[in-house]
Amino acid sequence: MSSPSRRSSSPESNTSGGGSGADERKRKRMLSNRESARRSRARKQQRLEELIAEAARLQAENARVEAQIGAYARELGKVDGDNAVLRARHGELAGRLQALGGVLEIFQVAGASVDIPEIPDPLLRPWQPPFAAQPIATAATGAMADAFQF
Repeated sequence: MSSPSRRSSSPESNTSGGGSGADERKRKRMLSNRESARRSRARKQQRLEELIAEAARLQAENARVEAQIGAYARELGKVDGDNAVLRARHGELAGRLQALGGVLEIFQVAGASVDIPEIPDPLLRPWQPPFAAQPIATAATGAMADAFQF
């Protein structure tokens, strides 16, 4: 009771003329599937190689950036150290300047005629250039000369 549209795996149907067309289509489909699978594997392999190359490139770039960050960190440490030295020096000089200002005030109170110029602090106003250089008189005599000796 088999219908003519059903396939049979019996040896007679394989040798008959009608079965060879179906077998040929099946064989072509299998070959097409194999070729498609081969192309798919090739694309997958190519993509894997591209990703490996990109990973290597990114690792090299990461190493370069890390080295640059290290160089910047070392430079920052150096600048911070220099800045600390300059701040300490500024504090020392500001203290000396304040002490000299006190000495000059004492001389003024004592009746000596001393001109005390206003000396701006450039660290308080960093956007303004420091004051113009003023000549310092070196030929001071008497008690004034002794007051400026360190």
